[in-house]
Amino acid sequence: MSQPSAAPVVERVDAHHRYEIVVDGKRAGLTEYRDHGEQRVFFHTEVGDAYAGQGLAAQLVRQALTDTRASGKRIVPVCPYVATFLKRHDEFAGIADPVTPEIMRWLEAQLAEDR
Repeated sequence: MSQPSAAPVVERVDAHHRYEIVVDGKRAGLTEYRDHGEQRVFFHTEVGDAYAGQGLAAQLVRQALTDTRASGKRIVPVCPYVATFLKRHDEFAGIADPVTPEIMRWLEAQLAEDR
């Protein structure tokens, strides 16, 4: 496990539909999303093994959700990590929507198009 020497930075990378957390110039993790109207559907979050245990996933998701709120969008937590984060952080409860079968069908179609 490495210790970062610079403060981690979270960046939204619209071209790849994700937020990335960068440590010392290297991508340490990401959370992926697709926008569905006024909703931002988060479906995958990961942090590299070399960066595990440093709280980077929580920092990444918090900043991604904060940016989503600032963008006027609502959050749909398909990703289990994002869903768990929302259960522990009430400050985002007012902008979270449930995962529905319709959202799942839409997301599967979007991801199939990307392949």
